Amino acid sequence: MLRDAIGRDWQCGTLQVDFVLPERLEAEYVAEDGTRKRPVMLHRAILGSFERFLGILIEQHAGRFPLWLAPVQVVVATIVSDADDFAREAAAALTKAGLRVELDLRNEKINRKVPDHINARVPILAIIGRREAESRSLVLRRLPGQAQETLPLEEAIAQLLGEGTAPDMAERSA
Repeated sequence: MLRDAIGRDWQCGTLQVDFVLPERLEAEYVAEDGTRKRPVMLHRAILGSFERFLGILIEQHAGRFPLWLAPVQVVVATIVSDADDFAREAAAALTKAGLRVELDLRNEKINRKVPDHINARVPILAIIGRREAESRSLVLRRLPGQAQETLPLEEAIAQLLGEGTAPDMAERSA
């Protein structure tokens, strides 16, 4: 049984005995006495149906997955179009390191981009303005929070890889 974020219990794991499928498959085995016998099949699902398990997982996190599990881990967003070239470079470097990255170069104010990515449940927003492009750094903002820090690109990559990302990610970037 799994309990979701609002206290409901869900039965996920199952073990079922199936007498029908072996007959439909005409499955047989030879017993110790040399006679042919019809087997009984056991169907086992540790987490139940995969769809039910994913639904519970999404609900448990209200769609806001930890960094290692989020479909999109980082969105690189620009404040000014002058930063677009460095934003593309930063997104490529983050992707090469094994992170799942999207690039937001829309001609929108950052005050429009931030709520869009909060609603999309993206864990990290990497903001690049003119100053960050010149210093080759990123402003990392963990969504939905307000706190942010500015780090050089290489340090930002190292920090993100160390923040609960899948273990093989850190090995891939080494």
